[in-house]
Amino acid sequence: MTEQLLLSIVITSYTTDRLKDIFELLDSIKAQAYPRIETNFVVERSAELLDKVKAYAMANNIPNFKALFNDGESGLSAARNVGIKQAQGDIMAFVDDDVVLFSDWAEQMVKAYNDDSIIGVTGPAFPLWKEESIPWFPKEFYWIISCTAWYDPKEIEAVRNAWGHSMSFRKEAFECCKFADTFGRTKGAHKAGKQGPVGDDTEFCINLRNKSGKSIVYNPGVKVYHKVYSYRLTSNFIRRQAYWQGYTKATFKKLYDKYNKNEGVLETEYRLLRRILFGLFPSIALGFFKHPIISWKRFHLATSVLFHLTLGYLSAILPKLGILINKAYD
Repeated sequence: MTEQLLLSIVITSYTTDRLKDIFELLDSIKAQAYPRIETNFVVERSAELLDKVKAYAMANNIPNFKALFNDGESGLSAARNVGIKQAQGDIMAFVDDDVVLFSDWAEQMVKAYNDDSIIGVTGPAFPLWKEESIPWFPKEFYWIISCTAWYDPKEIEAVRNAWGHSMSFRKEAFECCKFADTFGRTKGAHKAGKQGPVGDDTEFCINLRNKSGKSIVYNPGVKVYHKVYSYRLTSNFIRRQAYWQGYTKATFKKLYDKYNKNEGVLETEYRLLRRILFGLFPSIALGFFKHPIISWKRFHLATSVLFHLTLGYLSAILPKLGILINKAYD
């Protein structure tokens, strides 16, 4: 029975800049309707952050809370693996430190494991604009701000990978797979944007599906808000996000296309690209007649993202080019 399963939530962070966000996330965990939850909060770099989060959890009676310090290899993957080692749950869940969970998030997450063929679950992240709402921002590029509204199935369905902002796996998944440092060891401050190969969640899921033969599903009921601060909309942040996403996708294609005979490993990205080329761009062109300023903003964003994405992709498949260009995105 899924209602008997213990859900372990692993959160990682490294900066006191996110302290208010972390407190709000912990409050949303405390407010969950599902009762069988433990929380492992993993900190690296900042002893101050560890102390402040521990104090907040104690003062606010966050149930079954453990604060851990990662003093080994740095990076998101390594921190997640520390949290996994200390977790006792039947289901291991992972959320970003700047999300807010809907009150039925945990219940919906656990209920999705309704048969043994499902080994992972993910769900949507909706933008929570922290300064000013950006209604012109195309949903096709919500992945730049770590949201998923462009992808909106109404029912549970199988997907290639879960998304790191909100995902979970059966405990057995970590008997055959772990998060790889190769894709989860980005460097630099969070406001600067990604600096290095990304996609440890995608790489983990591809490996897990290949080794287990089981499914990862998207449940539209597993909902979170993902905070969007103004720095995520700066040109510097966007170009780095796009470049390293392109670099990572090319790497995935080289490594894993041979294991996906029925569907290419990048079919999700190709589907989105077709939507951009044959849906978004025509709508932008038509919009120039009624809303020229908004259409120009959408056009500029779209062309900039695609340019840096392509450059990143080429840098991965042409190593000599990558050596020259990667430094510009560090």
